[in-house]
Amino acid sequence: MKVLGVIPARGGSKGIPRKNIQQLLGKPLLQYTAEAALVAETLTQVILSTDDPEIAEVGLSCGLEVPFMRPAELARDDSPTLPVVQHALRFCEDQGDRFDAVCLLQQTHPLRQAETIDACVQLLFDVQADAVMTVLPVPHVFNPHWVYFMGDDGSLKLSTAEQEPIPRRQLLPPAFHREGSIYVTRRDVLMEGDSLYGDTLVGYPLDPDRCVNIDDTDDWKRAQQLLEAQRDVS
Repeated sequence: MKVLGVIPARGGSKGIPRKNIQQLLGKPLLQYTAEAALVAETLTQVILSTDDPEIAEVGLSCGLEVPFMRPAELARDDSPTLPVVQHALRFCEDQGDRFDAVCLLQQTHPLRQAETIDACVQLLFDVQADAVMTVLPVPHVFNPHWVYFMGDDGSLKLSTAEQEPIPRRQLLPPAFHREGSIYVTRRDVLMEGDSLYGDTLVGYPLDPDRCVNIDDTDDWKRAQQLLEAQRDVS
């Protein structure tokens, strides 16, 4: 099986300006994702998709391939992820390469491990799913069986459309939300199905205490703390 790793990193980040190349404990943020991707055994090729020349230079110094510069229309604040991944895959296919799946690696997750990438890719093919993504458990107070939507008149309806909530925490079924660091999708689901998820989506649960998605300065501080703790253990 051939799997293309795609790392998207545009230049216009808002929460932390230029965060993709900001130094995090002595390394550009992008380097953490690059190192994990390049060590992963299941990725046939790893490329960086960016619209920014400086980010491209950092990516090259990290060992990533930068075969193109991303078009401006795919690098806006409101640009969805799917066409960015499709553009990267289409470019590679136009060069004569053919892949069975694509692994999307968001660069804002510096604690991601190569072993987790490999496990997600292997899971995709083991269970014959359309896609696999990393997930985190939803705290019980936010479980869909306890979450209400409020109408304009103040009326409440459970998100599950049930009449009454499940009475005890111990009876709640496990619920999960997207963690965001890894998505693995079959090639035909991406290109013909026009989807990152497909019809059969499988989750790979992670430990919340070992995950961080850097969006603002608080996330950045937490990432520093977790990485420092990780170094102390090793």
